[in-house]
Amino acid sequence: MQRHIYESGIIGNCAFIAHVNKDTNVSWLCWPRFDSSFVFGSLLDKQKGGNFSILPEGEYVSTQRYIENTNVLTTEIECSDGKYRITDFAPRFQLYERYYRPLMLVRKIEPIVGYPKIKVSCTPVGEYGAKQLQAVQGSNHIEFIGLERPLRLTTNISLNHIMNEQSLVLNETKYLVLTYGLPLEAPLTTTAEDFLMRTVSYWRGWIKNTGIGNMYQQQVIRSSLALKIHQYEDTGAIIAASTTSLPEYDGSGRCWDYRFCWLRDAYYILNAFNNIGHFEEAEQYFHYIANLTVRPDGRYNPLYKITGTADFDEKILDLDGYRGNKPVRVGNQAVEHIQNDTYGQVLLSLLPLYIDRRFIFEERHDSSKWIANILEKIEHTIDEPDAGIWEFRHFAQHHCYTNLFQWAGCMAAIKMARHIGDEKLLQMAGKLRDKAVEKIEACYDAERKVYTQAVGVKALDASTLQLIMMNYLDPNSDRAKDHLKAVEAELRADHGLFYRYLHADDFGKPKTTFLITAFWYVEALACVGRVDEAIEHFNSLLKFTNHLGLLSEDVDATDGSQWGNFPQAYSHVGLMNAAYRIGKKLDKPGFV
Repeated sequence: MQRHIYESGIIGNCAFIAHVNKDTNVSWLCWPRFDSSFVFGSLLDKQKGGNFSILPEGEYVSTQRYIENTNVLTTEIECSDGKYRITDFAPRFQLYERYYRPLMLVRKIEPIVGYPKIKVSCTPVGEYGAKQLQAVQGSNHIEFIGLERPLRLTTNISLNHIMNEQSLVLNETKYLVLTYGLPLEAPLTTTAEDFLMRTVSYWRGWIKNTGIGNMYQQQVIRSSLALKIHQYEDTGAIIAASTTSLPEYDGSGRCWDYRFCWLRDAYYILNAFNNIGHFEEAEQYFHYIANLTVRPDGRYNPLYKITGTADFDEKILDLDGYRGNKPVRVGNQAVEHIQNDTYGQVLLSLLPLYIDRRFIFEERHDSSKWIANILEKIEHTIDEPDAGIWEFRHFAQHHCYTNLFQWAGCMAAIKMARHIGDEKLLQMAGKLRDKAVEKIEACYDAERKVYTQAVGVKALDASTLQLIMMNYLDPNSDRAKDHLKAVEAELRADHGLFYRYLHADDFGKPKTTFLITAFWYVEALACVGRVDEAIEHFNSLLKFTNHLGLLSEDVDATDGSQWGNFPQAYSHVGLMNAAYRIGKKLDKPGFV
């Protein structure tokens, strides 16, 4: 059985993300925002999704790689007439004391061997493929009309060759610059080359300022670069993935829109950034949190748009779907859920702003007010069942994971209250912490020596590995070691992969493993001192990347196939945090 992988890479600049397939096509690009309609979406429908490809005549061999330590992607095509390279990037660099991140996709095409004949196709669409755009030829550009703002393709390639999708001989370097809204009003060649040089320099400088240990540097670098461009810099939001409706496994019907900011995911992502010494992202996220809309009942939603609002529904589109997988959803019904772990994760996300001396907490003059506000949300929700981390749609439980993060959020609030000298907050957080402990212990199965998924149920859940990683359980204790043994005995698959759970949910029993839980397993192994096993399983997980080192959400344990939205920020966070955990353990006496 052939392993399914996503044969594409991503480029981006913290304003947009584009997917470039090995066949040179831009298979996914949403403009003007992460959660906008695609202008190229053949990933979900080859007929309605438009096309932006640069292909030779006849058969070809394609290879892709990133320019080292950057988000600049190259695709080399070798065909009977020769060989050429496409360099794709989204400009990002400092300009006038700000980051320049235009809605601009630059494609540089240069001959390497011979004189290959290429055909450029550029057919953007609107309204998720429902609207065809009118192509109007200018002097040195093609303008596509029909969107809220015009798309413009500026190039030194013959416009007639592009309009007619006619082949031409590539005998010199060519450029394609696609812009949304503001057109390129500067010399094409010198601007494209200047932007490329500055963008490469920016990403390499960003990596040089990243604190990464000696182990797994290459993998952590690629993961951190992928993560960085999942933050929407304008507001500080961090999305789970840039795609929608890539199925959890073929024919599953589990197709979701992940182009939103889950408060839960953002906590793990910010933890990963903190581990590599990047704090700008945390400060941006603080501003995002401060501007979130709150429900009339005073709750946070589990997820938000990148603008901080939650005014969206889940809809099904009339598209073919990825490899025929339906439904194709936009929006996410989970926005309506009750997920009570989020309040603790918000507190944890922002804790470094108070306890890390590299930040100046006095700048946040309303600290007591907003910390108290979130603690009140925990107080109001700690006794009610919820949908949990896995967002069950049709049943609610008193989830161990939810109570764990209520406990952890209160622990974070205690540290912040001490830091700002607020005794009232300290007492409030301590009282709620003790109540959360009672809830967690109600999930303990003494006979099996394990914490179950929720109060009163027998099912085990990989999310309870967090009891060890969050230091609720002393990693050196028998209770922690017994819990880990019980969970791994039931949920571990081959090659170190891990299931979230194995009981039936709203859609039946899950068939694929969830990649971040495998990295949680690695962390838990390291925590309890089983470091050699942690390293062994971590190394095993590395083979589940695609050709560029990018990770999906789900992996089929039978053949190693990638499934789910891609690339998945959660999975890359898991890799980064597991590598960090192993590195910290190896630094301790007895593990050198």
